[in-house]
Amino acid sequence: MNPNVLQTPIEYLKGVGPNRGELLRKELGIHTYQDLLNLFPNRYIDKTRFYKIKELQRNNADVQVLGKIIHLKTIDQKKGKRLVASFVDDTGKMELVWFRGQKWIRENLKINEPYVIFGRVNYYNGFSMPHPEMELLSTYEKKLRTAMQPVYPSTEKLAARGVTNKTTSNIIQQLFLETNGKFLDTLSPAILNELKLIPKSEALFNIHFPKSQELLAKSQFRLKFEELFYIQLQLISKNMLRKRKIKGYPFYQVGTFFNEFYNDHLPFELTGAQKRVIKEIRTDLGSNAQMNRLLQGDVGSGKTIVALMTMLLAIDNGFQACLMAPTEILATQHYHGLVALLIDMPITIQLLTGSTKTSKRKEIHADLQNGQLHILIGTHALLEDKVKFHNLGLAIIDEQHRFGVAQRSKLWHKNEQPPHILVMTATPIPRTLAMSLYGDLDISVIDELPPGRKSIKTVHRYDSNRLKVFQFIRDEIKKGRQIYVVYPLIQESEKMDYKDLMDGYESIVREFPMPDYQISIVHGQMKPADKNFEMNRFVKGETQIMVATTVIEVGVNVPNASVMIIESAERFGLSQLHQLRGRVGRGAEQSFCILMTSFKLSNDSKTRLETMVRTNDGFEIAEVDLKLRGPGDIMGTQQSGVLNLKIADIVKDNDILKLARQFALKLLKDDPTLAKEENQVIRFAYSQLMKYKNIWNYIS
Repeated sequence: MNPNVLQTPIEYLKGVGPNRGELLRKELGIHTYQDLLNLFPNRYIDKTRFYKIKELQRNNADVQVLGKIIHLKTIDQKKGKRLVASFVDDTGKMELVWFRGQKWIRENLKINEPYVIFGRVNYYNGFSMPHPEMELLSTYEKKLRTAMQPVYPSTEKLAARGVTNKTTSNIIQQLFLETNGKFLDTLSPAILNELKLIPKSEALFNIHFPKSQELLAKSQFRLKFEELFYIQLQLISKNMLRKRKIKGYPFYQVGTFFNEFYNDHLPFELTGAQKRVIKEIRTDLGSNAQMNRLLQGDVGSGKTIVALMTMLLAIDNGFQACLMAPTEILATQHYHGLVALLIDMPITIQLLTGSTKTSKRKEIHADLQNGQLHILIGTHALLEDKVKFHNLGLAIIDEQHRFGVAQRSKLWHKNEQPPHILVMTATPIPRTLAMSLYGDLDISVIDELPPGRKSIKTVHRYDSNRLKVFQFIRDEIKKGRQIYVVYPLIQESEKMDYKDLMDGYESIVREFPMPDYQISIVHGQMKPADKNFEMNRFVKGETQIMVATTVIEVGVNVPNASVMIIESAERFGLSQLHQLRGRVGRGAEQSFCILMTSFKLSNDSKTRLETMVRTNDGFEIAEVDLKLRGPGDIMGTQQSGVLNLKIADIVKDNDILKLARQFALKLLKDDPTLAKEENQVIRFAYSQLMKYKNIWNYIS
C-alpha cells in the first residue's frame, strides 16, 4: 500500500464527510487516515464469557450474564419512578433497573425467557445493573460477532452529535476496507524474528478488532515496542550526530587550578559517586566532541563541588565558565558558596542578576570580554546580548526545566563553537522518564550523600496535634535552631491560599510573641526587595521562624535551619514535598520534617505522605510520583506534550522501553546511518515519521 494514502484528510473517508471531519479534528485531533488508525481503544468489553451471579465482584466492571426475568415492579421515588426487574440464574438473584423508557421496556420484556444481559454492575444491598443491554438468547445465538469490543476515546460533544462508540468502530472498519487492511511493516525482519513480533497489518487489525485475548496482547506488545523504539532511535541518533558533528573544545589539560583545589582546598573527601561523575565528565571534555550531560543528584548530594571542579578544568585549558540558575536567590547562593571555596585561589568570579547596578554591570561586561573574568554566575541576565564572553568553554545550567528551550539556546550562541553543557537537577528524574525525555543527553547520577550528613526524620501529624508541634518548635529554638513553616500556593486559589497563609502567620505570632521570638514572612505578592530583606534576616539568623509559601522550594541554604513544617501537605506533589524537605538537614545537627494535614485525605495523598515518611531516597520518591501523576505532569508545564504517546505508557511499559532502547542502541552502533539493505524498512519508516510528525522534535 502507498504510505501516502494514510496522509489523506479524514473527511474523504466514506461515512465521515466535512462536518464530522471537522468534529473529529477539533475533539480528538484526528486530521488524517493515519491519525484514525492510531486512535487506539481505551479498553475492551470482553463478551467472550458469561459470569454467574455468584461470581460478580464489587469492581464496577462490565459483565455479561445469562438468566431470566421472574418479576417486574414499578417503584415510586422523589422524582418520577423506576422500573425494577428480578433477574436470576442457577446461582443467585440480582436487580435490573431502568429510570427512563419504562413503558417500552415493560411492553417488550418477556418473563421467564432466557436473556443475555450486559452492563456495569453496582452493589448496594445486593447487585444491580442499571439500563442493561439485553438480548434474547435465541437472537444472540444467531449473530456473528467479534469476541471483544473496543471502547474508543470520546468527548461529550462527539456523543451529543451522534458520534457514538459504534460510529467510531464503523469508520475504522471502513478505513480497513479502503486500504485492504494492508500496511507497510516498519520494523526490520531481523527485529521481527528476534522478538517473534506479529506483522504490522495483523497487529493493527487485532488492536481494533481483536479475535482473542492472546492476539490482543501480542498486538499491544508489537505496537508499544514500535512506538518506543522510534522515540529511542530519534534520541540516540540525535546524541550520536551531535558527537560526530558538533565539535567541542578539547580540554586536554588537568592543570594547576584543578590539582591545587583538589589537593589543598577541598573541604571534605569526595564521595565515590562524585569521583565517578567527575571521571565521566573528564572523559567527555577530552573527547573532541561537545559534552551534553545531565547531572542528577538529590538535594545536598554535592553537585556544586562537581560543577566547580568542571569549571576549574575549563579555566586550566584557557576557557571561561558560567553557571545559570533560575532565581536570583539561588544564583546569589551559588556565588557566595563558590567564592568561599575559592577564597585562597587566584580566580576571578562575579555575579550578574537583574539587581546588579549599572556601574558593576559595565565592569563585568568589560572583564568578561577581555578574559580577566574566569567564572560568571547569574540568572537569565546572562542571556542578554550585551553579555559577551572572551571564550566561553563551559556552560552549567541549574534546574534546567525552569528555563525555556529558546532561552537555553541563546547561551549556546555566545561563541563561534558551542560550549560544553552540564545540566544539573536536584529533581530526581526516574530512569524511565530520563530515558525518554533526556535520551539524547548522557546522564550522570550522584547517588550517595556526603559523609556526616544525618538523614532527615519525617513524620506525619494531623491538625489536632498542633499544640505538641508548637512545643517541639520551642524546644528546637531553645537549642538555637531555626524553623521553616511552609504553606501551599496554587495559582487557581491564590486568594484562599493567601488567607490561609495570613491566618497561619497570625496564629504563629500569637504562639511565639515578640520580643522572645522574631518571625519572617515571605510570599509571592511581596516586592522582590522586601522578599530578599526577609530572606536575608532569616539567613543571618536574626529571625528564628520563616513563614513562607513555596518560594523557598529551590535553593535557600541555611545550615542552622533544622525543622521544616509543611502545612496542608496533602496539597503538594511528591517531588515538591521532597524539594521542601531538602531545605533542612544541611548542617551537622539532626533535622526534622513535619507533614501537617487534616484527617480528610484521598488515597493518593495517603500514598504520598506514607512515601515521604518511609524514605529519603529522591529516586524512589520520583518513581512513586511518576506512577501517581503520569509522565505529562512530572516535568512541569514546559515539558508537557513532549511525550505524546499513542499506545505505550512509560510507567507501565518500563520493560518494553528498556528493550526498545537496547534494540535502538544495537542497531545504531552497527549501522549509524541506517544504510544497510536490511535496515531500509526502518530508514523509510523513520523518514516518514520525521516528515509528518512534529512530536519527534524532542526537547532537551
